[in-house]
Amino acid sequence: MALSSFFLWLLLVFSALFLNEVRAFTGTYGVNYGRIADNIPPPQSVVTLLKAAKIKNIRIYDANHDVLTAFKGSGIEIIVGLGNEFLKDISVAEDRAMNWIKENVQPYLPGTRIRGIAVGNEILGSTAPELWEVLLPAAKNVYSALQRLDLAKTIEVSSPHSEAVFANSFPPSSCVFRDDVAPFMKPLLQFFWQIGTPFYINAYPFLAYKSDPEHIDIDYALFKKSPGVYDAKTDLHYDNMFDAMIDAAYAALEKAGFPKMEVIVSETGWASRGDEDEAGANVKNARTYNYNLKKKLAKKKGTPYRPKIKVRAYVFALFNENLKPGPTSERNFGLFKADGSIAYDIGFTGLVPSSATSSLLSFKGIGIQGWVRSSYSWAFTSCAAVLFLILTS
Repeated sequence: MALSSFFLWLLLVFSALFLNEVRAFTGTYGVNYGRIADNIPPPQSVVTLLKAAKIKNIRIYDANHDVLTAFKGSGIEIIVGLGNEFLKDISVAEDRAMNWIKENVQPYLPGTRIRGIAVGNEILGSTAPELWEVLLPAAKNVYSALQRLDLAKTIEVSSPHSEAVFANSFPPSSCVFRDDVAPFMKPLLQFFWQIGTPFYINAYPFLAYKSDPEHIDIDYALFKKSPGVYDAKTDLHYDNMFDAMIDAAYAALEKAGFPKMEVIVSETGWASRGDEDEAGANVKNARTYNYNLKKKLAKKKGTPYRPKIKVRAYVFALFNENLKPGPTSERNFGLFKADGSIAYDIGFTGLVPSSATSSLLSFKGIGIQGWVRSSYSWAFTSCAAVLFLILTS
């Protein structure tokens, strides 16, 4: 009996190690894989690029079938986007959300590791007000459909916001949601709190600096040594704007009644080129920001106001996207150029034209990890088999 109990405990341990449910964002560093371009590498090459760079978390802005097929078996965890254009239709009935999931998500599971669905992008405070009203019912319908499909425990439902949802954010402790946004934000937060979804915010020190270069210290925005900012209310000092932006979100959540909700940065980055009036948009600053951000996230530490909650962030973006509208900066946020080479060096390796090198990268990125996963699976299966023989003997 004692021996059987021991092996039962051992089986539970193996179950916890190998069969655990996965959060939408298991690491601290991710990248947004935007594709508004006609000259970027195909999805299969992107998988090779990401694995060589050891990037394990990505976000896409739709549910492109070619991308989801290419990522099958890669182990890379993906949040897919349900575009703003679908929100009104999805909000009408749960069955419409069900149809969308059955077409764009379910067929690719479990091979493609879809870990989240972002319902809309920067809806509150940024888009037409008629979309504000349908965001919550759309998110609820998506979640209900996932529940019916027994996927709600492994696929997170979220919705990223821009800084436009805040009335102010300086100093961080003073941050609150805009009066016109709050009636829509609070019920959305209540729903996300009930289902365990973090608060996703797009935080760009670059945009803040670009809007007011005369009064914002560029070193403070780039994680470089600077006098920083002191928040008298909390008696906290900030040596970089990124942390201050995150803690501003925490302050707004606290005042809205959600002091324990986690904040995740769904977008951040720095443009390597810009128009004449886009201050700070150059390769040197882009490299400095993204290098220091990568180094910061690798430490897996928190912010001054929430020191025990690891900062998690998705960088915008994987590639320069030549078809994006707007100022020049919009087309130059990429860590990589359109041909797959690095835009600047922060420690990543770009795609190499040589087929021999590409094969090596593919083996290192896929073959070895695949072997390790297979070994884990073999170990668990063997353990279970041994336990079964002992208990039935």
